[in-house]
Amino acid sequence: MSCQLIRPLPDGASKSDSMSYQVLARKWRPRSFDEMVGQEHVVRALSNALDNDRLHHAYLFTGTRGVGKTTLARILAKSLNCEQGISSTPCGECSICREVDEGRFADLLEVDAASRTKVDQTLELLENVPFAPIRGRYKVYLIDEVHMFSNSSFNALLKTLEEPPPHVKFLLATTDPQKVPVTVLSRCLQMNLKRLPLEQIRGQFEHVLGAEGVAWEPAALDLLARVADGSMRDGLSILDQAIAFGGGQVREEEVKAMLGVVAQDRLPGMLRRVADNDARGLLQDIDQAAQQSPDFSALLKDMLLLLHRVALYQVAPEAADAAWGDLQPIQALAQLLPAEDVQLFYEIALRGQRDLPLAPDPRSGFEMILLRMLAFRPGAPSSETRGSVPEPAVEAPGKSPAPPRPAPQPAPTQNQSAPSRPEAAPQAEIDLQNWHQVLPRLGLGGLSSQLAAHCTVKSWKNDELVLALSSGGAALAGSMAEKKLQAALESYLGRPLKMRIELEDRGEETPAQAAERKQREDQAMAVDAMQNDPMVKALEEGFHGELLVDSVKLNKE
Repeated sequence: MSCQLIRPLPDGASKSDSMSYQVLARKWRPRSFDEMVGQEHVVRALSNALDNDRLHHAYLFTGTRGVGKTTLARILAKSLNCEQGISSTPCGECSICREVDEGRFADLLEVDAASRTKVDQTLELLENVPFAPIRGRYKVYLIDEVHMFSNSSFNALLKTLEEPPPHVKFLLATTDPQKVPVTVLSRCLQMNLKRLPLEQIRGQFEHVLGAEGVAWEPAALDLLARVADGSMRDGLSILDQAIAFGGGQVREEEVKAMLGVVAQDRLPGMLRRVADNDARGLLQDIDQAAQQSPDFSALLKDMLLLLHRVALYQVAPEAADAAWGDLQPIQALAQLLPAEDVQLFYEIALRGQRDLPLAPDPRSGFEMILLRMLAFRPGAPSSETRGSVPEPAVEAPGKSPAPPRPAPQPAPTQNQSAPSRPEAAPQAEIDLQNWHQVLPRLGLGGLSSQLAAHCTVKSWKNDELVLALSSGGAALAGSMAEKKLQAALESYLGRPLKMRIELEDRGEETPAQAAERKQREDQAMAVDAMQNDPMVKALEEGFHGELLVDSVKLNKE
């Protein structure tokens, strides 16, 4: 996140005037609080403290990389030592302000804690604390990545940090405040810096490119702002790379090629292949994406982001961010995929992130994750259906193959809206006595199957069905699952019906409770069989052993 610098080029200056090129992240680094965009809460707190002379002796700036921690610390050091006086608006023209900007102010001691982890190095740093500053009002110690200090170094710093001389200020910065001891945190005024929103990063890009005279395309800046991931410093570094890659221009195609994100455009199509059960087309899409040598780990991350945006659009379309440039495919996927499918695919991809490094190669791991979505999506063909496909017959040599027999055509039926449907059953088939037998015939799966298993039939009259849902299945109630259950019942009966589900414990055993009871009975029988097994008894007697009842597991095959 960092900051936005609103500062024009010097009068008469051009890019060719400088002896050497200065990277954008350094050239556009803020030099005053007014040049900051973002971090308003921190800027306001520091400005009020400077203007009202309510300064703390130690500040801790926390936040992810590139959000302006050391930048704010340097501006604070400049505000404390400016020759015009202590204020939130240093002049920027005096010798001290210029020396701070150029990194050569003697009373500003910048230390990288990662390279000074030993306690003797910390003691050497602190031995000059009692001495007065050379030129400025305050001697400022700026310690970056302070969480890298060892415990001994923190202990050496602790006493000085608690009661420093009046002419010393400590400015600490860290990306991981969890590793800083509580004793140190309690002695600092903590400033938590936020990640910069995508819109602010993109706006800063436009300002910088306009000042630099570089042509750009909006879609390219959207891509770069997303890759920056909330860090302005990283964003400006990537923007520098994009300018060099594009020969002085920032174009969408060049940025995609540079970032290796061309394959990301195929992700919505892959999800459509999964929804359409098109395994062959899915593998072709993956093969075409692999020809562009993508980072499959990053591609899987982008798949998660895509599914997240689809799920957001389904529950709150107004929350969709058009700045991402993919609103149209998001809308199409949100209408094509049921919400429960999106959640399932997200869970599979999330677990796939953990398993991807264990795959033989990244591409095969990515393929298996998408094939897993294809296999486990609701409504996928069962293993029995897949196993019933006949294998091709091996023809004997010298014999011509027999002509294929035409497949029998089913007789047309009324209300035939699906390719196949369960055999219609009379109304008497579904009543208080045989709900347990009807339920397996409905072909349900997922939440709708579990919902039906926790129900019993309360009443069934005049094509109106009232189901009683037990309290154990109350969390399963939902519009999508109920609609699927009603659709399955209508398909089973061959006619429409009215269905209502009421939350009520009627004392009657539900199919789910029956299954649990059957499992307990089978488990008890298995334990009894093990206890009475002659071999087990011989082992117990011969080795003075004891059968662990909890270790007895049923064979589910």
